[in-house]
Amino acid sequence: MRKSNFALRLQPSLLDEARKLAEEEGVALNQLINVAVAEKLSALRTESYIAERAARADLPKALRILKRAGVGRRPVKGDELSRSKRK
Repeated sequence: MRKSNFALRLQPSLLDEARKLAEEEGVALNQLINVAVAEKLSALRTESYIAERAARADLPKALRILKRAGVGRRPVKGDELSRSKRK
């Protein structure tokens, strides 16, 4: 894996919190920042993927499919609602 350097300027309070968290987690500050960036990129990509899929959705077709779900079939064990969800 190729690695590169990047000068990162953080607010002192943010850097202090990141250092504390890295120490609590038992990881290097660099590793903590790498994971945090990776998590944020993943979240943003997931958001755009879902938006892209939603734009291609055929809502009337999906509603027709949901309408017929379970029609003509008796409930099977495990289909019942738990007592806490019935209220």
